Amino acid sequence: MQVNSNGFAVILITTSQDEESQLIARVLLEQKIAACVNIIPQINSLFWWKQSIDQEKESMLIVKTRVKLIDEVVRLIKEVHSYEVPEIIALPIIGGNCDYLEWIDHEVIPEEAE
Repeated sequence: MQVNSNGFAVILITTSQDEESQLIARVLLEQKIAACVNIIPQINSLFWWKQSIDQEKESMLIVKTRVKLIDEVVRLIKEVHSYEVPEIIALPIIGGNCDYLEWIDHEVIPEEAE
């Protein structure tokens, strides 16, 4: 494993339905601000919402991108997401397979175009 010094991130997003997950994934990929989006269907989420504990079946998206693109990812997701307050959490990638990290870098829009 190599330490990442290129500024990559994983972004976690939940949605209420698979169609919305597919839409968000395609928008991010078509805009070239994500190299890969994994969709995990049917996760069980429990959370506080409007003073009560709610439970829902959701899908989770795992987005791989460059740290510098996080703001653009958040902006685009908020435009198309159905939730009033969508879960969008970015985590730095601190290391990993150098070949994979280089692939992420190659697949998203070039840094000079950001």
